[in-house]
Amino acid sequence: MGNTAHRLASGPANQRHTTPQPRTGFDSWADGVDKADDQWNAYDCEIRSAVDEYNMHLSRTPGYVPLDWRVVKAMLWVETGAKAPSWKSRPMQIGNASDAGLMALLGGREGGDLIVPPSLRVSLSASSVRAEPASNIRAGIGYLLMRMATFEFRSILSTDGKVHEVTVKDGDSLERIAKEQGSTPEVMKKLNPSAHLLKAGQVLKYQKAIVRKVITGWMPLTSSRIAARYNVGDANYARKMDHALPAVRKAKEAVCR
Repeated sequence: MGNTAHRLASGPANQRHTTPQPRTGFDSWADGVDKADDQWNAYDCEIRSAVDEYNMHLSRTPGYVPLDWRVVKAMLWVETGAKAPSWKSRPMQIGNASDAGLMALLGGREGGDLIVPPSLRVSLSASSVRAEPASNIRAGIGYLLMRMATFEFRSILSTDGKVHEVTVKDGDSLERIAKEQGSTPEVMKKLNPSAHLLKAGQVLKYQKAIVRKVITGWMPLTSSRIAARYNVGDANYARKMDHALPAVRKAKEAVCR
């Protein structure tokens, strides 16, 4: 009995066979990335140039870590790839009909005006981004960085640094005085810390200032965060980035002059 059991467990006729797992869309996509040829490097120099522009522009913002151009190249491989029809027009997909990202970047209400370098603000238009790969790449990088930045509204002092004085009138408030004198309540409170209740005849200090949106920091750039904040609709985006970035780092790079 024992010998028979042994033969059943180990004999060739009774070996286990595993059923091949069906291939997924991710598998097919990964095959394409793994077989990438020189066509997939077509935008290397464009990406490097664009990333350099953004890195220089944003280098003085709090906590900024220079963007690695290879991350952007990996995003192109995830978004389209050399075999996709839109590779030659919208390699980063920003500006597609269903994508609101372009208008968010160019509209100025979400901080895009702080992210995009001044040298690019005139050339980046809806029409250029939708038709020209160079503009599409620059807009895609801008939108990515805008989504990774944190913003606040803060009082920005005038560059002259002068401290002025104003006399309180009946019915005045810090808010009213700040508006009339071209300052902000925040600045006036700092210069007059004891001015809780205003009285006519009281003299207050103020500096010229305006309230402006500013960049206050940056979120760490990870595959999952790019997937959550740049991607629209691809549940495998983070997984694809984790596959594409090592492939990009191993791939041959275009020579830029």
